[in-house]
Amino acid sequence: MIREQGLELLKQNVQNQNLIKHCLAVEAVMRALAEYFSQDKKKWGMAGLLHDIDYETTKDKPNEHSLIGARMLEDLGMEREICQAVRAHNEIHKIPLQTLMDKALFVSDPLTGLIVASVLVLPSKKIIDLQTENILNRFKEKSFARGANREIIQQCQSLLNLRLSEFVQISLKAMQRICSDLGL
Repeated sequence: MIREQGLELLKQNVQNQNLIKHCLAVEAVMRALAEYFSQDKKKWGMAGLLHDIDYETTKDKPNEHSLIGARMLEDLGMEREICQAVRAHNEIHKIPLQTLMDKALFVSDPLTGLIVASVLVLPSKKIIDLQTENILNRFKEKSFARGANREIIQQCQSLLNLRLSEFVQISLKAMQRICSDLGL
């Protein structure tokens, strides 16, 4: 499946524009991490783009989220590795993270939310004005962007062998490159 088909599939299953922007953000971060680790950017990007494809149908059933999405993708003939990453990204299931792609998606998903929240408290509300230090300072504030699970984000160190500051910087730059798509 090419990216345009993936994006169309996402839009067929997700109506919420903020959720679509979240998926675009995760896609950008995954592509940047794939480049960093010399992996397949298209494959990693597709995992990021489609990771929440089932969210609107499972938002009230968190125990089904990611399982239904992975099954949908499998039924469409999506590569096994992508389906596994989508399935494993929901921490509720405690599915072992086996591949580097699994691990990257797992830690990238909550970080994009923290980055967006950090943008929205800037006077300009522009991601281009956000710096890594701003995010790291907000990271320490437990009451800020509570939905961004810090414990998962911090696993970038053990799962990806990236310092938190390095992971945040890679992710921020990736999201800044698509600022117009994100409306930030």
